[in-house]
Amino acid sequence: MNYFPWLTIIVVLPISAGSLIFFLPHRGNKIIKWYTMCICIFELLLTTYVFCYHLRLDDPLIQLAEDYKWIIFFDFYWRLGIDGLSIGPILLTGFITTLATLAAWPVTRDSRLFHFLMLAMYSGQIGSFSSRDLLLFFIMWEFELIPVYLLLSMWGGKKRLYSATKFILYTAGGSIFLLIGVLGIGLYGSNEPTLNFETLANQSYPVALEIIFYIGFLIAFAVKSPIIPLHTWLPDTHGEAHYSTCMLLAGILLKMGAYGLVRINMELLPHAHSIFSPWLIIVGTMQIIYAASTSLGQRNLKKRIAYSSVSHMGFIIIGISSITDTGLNGAILQIISHGFIGAALFFLAGTSYDRMRLVYLDEMGGMAIPIPKIFTMFSILSMASLALPGMSGFVAELIVFFGIITSQKYFLTPKILITFVMAIGMILTPIYSLSMSRQMFYGYKLFNAPSSYFFDSGPRELFVSISIFLPVIGIGIYPDFVLSLSGEKVETILYNYFYR
Repeated sequence: MNYFPWLTIIVVLPISAGSLIFFLPHRGNKIIKWYTMCICIFELLLTTYVFCYHLRLDDPLIQLAEDYKWIIFFDFYWRLGIDGLSIGPILLTGFITTLATLAAWPVTRDSRLFHFLMLAMYSGQIGSFSSRDLLLFFIMWEFELIPVYLLLSMWGGKKRLYSATKFILYTAGGSIFLLIGVLGIGLYGSNEPTLNFETLANQSYPVALEIIFYIGFLIAFAVKSPIIPLHTWLPDTHGEAHYSTCMLLAGILLKMGAYGLVRINMELLPHAHSIFSPWLIIVGTMQIIYAASTSLGQRNLKKRIAYSSVSHMGFIIIGISSITDTGLNGAILQIISHGFIGAALFFLAGTSYDRMRLVYLDEMGGMAIPIPKIFTMFSILSMASLALPGMSGFVAELIVFFGIITSQKYFLTPKILITFVMAIGMILTPIYSLSMSRQMFYGYKLFNAPSSYFFDSGPRELFVSISIFLPVIGIGIYPDFVLSLSGEKVETILYNYFYR
């Protein structure tokens, strides 16, 4: 057992090193960018080092646990720890944040504040993925909100204040339910608040109370990882945000909601979860169909990609609610895979917007000739988004399919019906992906435009898109990368709480 506080360093390092940005010279844009870049890379290397050398993958229990008393007055601890569920999201966070920092090189306005906010988001995300204390989880969850709001309202598009206000209203409204649930669970049955995940996982509640808690947590996480009908902040936010912010939003923020569903609703409230999961499956199938067909009607490029990511989150909901280890593993794999694919699509949409200054799809066309590299990467990654075999999306959705079919909990007819509807959703996905590709890159519209301001993607943009594309292919060819991390933990969750 090593007592070196690795996780505290990993959580605190980005924001503490980021607060030193304000001591750098005001004019030195390049210095600030390189400094942030070095912090992100160092943090990613540190995380991988800790996970390689101080972590046993076959152990489903909490590892690297830390437990420091923080506020003695009401028994509040700084509790951090990692298990198989949070390794994947933490590494995804490091990867996507580093690439988003690299993607944000064109940002020059207030670049000190911008990069500080990126690093603050980094800390909040890793903190919420690795906290083992309910109140600490809530604090990190809220801490995430402020940088996103500022990044939206200062570096967004034309309607940025509207979308930022909408975002903060929705997510803060969801967090109220989260806070009520945290306090209710912590204070239930004793005068001393118990907020430790391990002790709460073994506690049993009356069924009605557990259902009330479950509904509160479900609303909070349904706003974050948008479950219809609480998804409407997402297209606005993504349509207006700067594309590096979009990468963080699509890659990590949406995944926090799904992670919370598994971590709190499945582990802490298993009876209510087994009551609610048929309804969640129905909502998930509706969401796949609805978001895919809504995505067809969007003129705005980023909004179309945003609706596609809402549609992909439906698979995660279905995987979580089919209470099988296959389905849950598929949901975790889909979390990781869509983190990569969604971030890459938003990045490519943003770079092509930097070239064209066009937002709407019906004004674009013929872009394949001036910018062939962006066209190639966009085509490959939209194929990955529509679950082409050999890419990570296909493996994840296939495993979710297997999970819902092999589930012991449901009868045969609803399973067949749900699989049929999911298959219709997977048919709708290529329709909007390929029509988006066709409207952007084919045709003759921009072919005669003055080609002085068309320059193809530079080495930086090519590097970002290829380094997102490599893990997509890697997970698609050998999905055991991710599944070996989470497999033990998933079995533990299911056999402890659902099969006893």
